[in-house]
Amino acid sequence: MHLLQSAIDPSLIALYLGHETIETTHIYVQADLLMKERALEKLAPPETSSPRFQADDALLSFLSTL
Repeated sequence: MHLLQSAIDPSLIALYLGHETIETTHIYVQADLLMKERALEKLAPPETSSPRFQADDALLSFLSTL
């Protein structure tokens, strides 16, 4: 994850980790939510905002019982 966040090419990371295919390394890209948020911020028009989801108390109470 740190290598991806440092803008290291995923194909180089695949070689470093010994992955047979780039698809294996792609799992790390999918798992990095921060990287996705940064990419979406670059795509959003300047006059709009991208608010982050905030769960309400009822949802948080339900999730804590699981």
